[in-house]
Amino acid sequence: MTESRLSFPEKLASLALGVGLSLLAGSALAAEDTIKVGILHSLSGTMAISETTLKDTMLMLIDEQNRKGGLLGKKLEPVVVDPASNWPLFAEKTRELISKDKVAAIFGCWTSVSRKSVLPVVEELNGLLFYPVQYEGEESSKNVFYTGAAPNQQAIPAVDYLMNDLKVKRWVLAGTDYVYPRTTNKILEAYLKAKGVKEKDIMINYTPFGHSDWQSIVADIKKFGSTGKKAAVVSTINGDANVPFYKELGNQGISAEKIPVVAFSVGEEELSGVDTKPLVGHLAAWNYFMSVDTPENAAFITKWQQFTKNRQRVTNDPMEAHYVGFNMWVKAVEKAKSTDTDAVAKAIIGTEFPNLTGGTSKMLSNHHISKPVLIGEIQDDGQFQVVWQTKKLVDGDAWSDFLPESKPIVADWTPPINCGNYNTKTKKCSGQTY
Repeated sequence: MTESRLSFPEKLASLALGVGLSLLAGSALAAEDTIKVGILHSLSGTMAISETTLKDTMLMLIDEQNRKGGLLGKKLEPVVVDPASNWPLFAEKTRELISKDKVAAIFGCWTSVSRKSVLPVVEELNGLLFYPVQYEGEESSKNVFYTGAAPNQQAIPAVDYLMNDLKVKRWVLAGTDYVYPRTTNKILEAYLKAKGVKEKDIMINYTPFGHSDWQSIVADIKKFGSTGKKAAVVSTINGDANVPFYKELGNQGISAEKIPVVAFSVGEEELSGVDTKPLVGHLAAWNYFMSVDTPENAAFITKWQQFTKNRQRVTNDPMEAHYVGFNMWVKAVEKAKSTDTDAVAKAIIGTEFPNLTGGTSKMLSNHHISKPVLIGEIQDDGQFQVVWQTKKLVDGDAWSDFLPESKPIVADWTPPINCGNYNTKTKKCSGQTY
């Protein structure tokens, strides 16, 4: 019997191959020992002013969960991508996160146009998206959980406040030119007319993302509000266009006493880069403000500023939405004992988690959550003083009661309906079903 002998170079090659295979096996094992979480927020472009903070929020929440021992005995691994305020790129990055990175869930998007870009991808690939920003409604997908406000949790209460408390008679609906402002304003226009407001007392204006020259538009608003009837601006302006808009209001002497502005997309983060003195008294409608005085909020602010190592960092409403949504996802995964999309989607309905205003939010069967509604007044330090709030939490309504085509539609992802757009008149579902 002859013995097989390897030369020294052959032994080195064999050793290297063995080490390489061991490293590959170790890498595969390491990958299996983590649960990947996608973070899909613009870190550049016009929406970075709002979305970068949400990326940091998710990193903090994941770090905190890992300090608790992770999830299902595994560490959570954040996968951060930058869709760069480029709406088609949101879809591409989502496809990569689900197909390539194998994330268990995605937390992301700000604008509705980015969510609309992502929607068909998460439905096709059966992923999960947690969307943390107020939006126009008229949607409910089995693959999306809407932790921001629906119109009945922000826009409608804000208009009611202006109409009832400030006696507003003329209305400027000013928005960025995309789906969220246009659909929200369509709902608000129908609502105002149902309340007896004449068409001549409603002014609607749209501007592109990143719009910077507000002089003539603000002059038109000033003229519209000088007829003797109390006027107000309902703003769905998004992103960094808010900075020159508010500066021009100050330049033209439009104070909150003369023409109050209530914003749906301006919070503490956006105001941190603006001289707020001319803006004092203007309003925002959200479901959370940093100034809310609760033990839960105080603890959250402390954790945030410690995590970012910056005592000046502010908190805002979409951050709270991610906080609630992420913790609901964690509870659902624990209940399902799995990160499987369908198992988690079913387990999360009915899940409750304390929000930061002192109440307990619940994931509803239409994939929206219950939330308080607050109106805040801008202070000279860039914070908001709460001037009005609902007495109890408001359930998010996916389909508006103020649009004739939407009024008979309901969303319910539990049996026997299992549908996001079920027509209660025809008894038919016209979209996804389980």
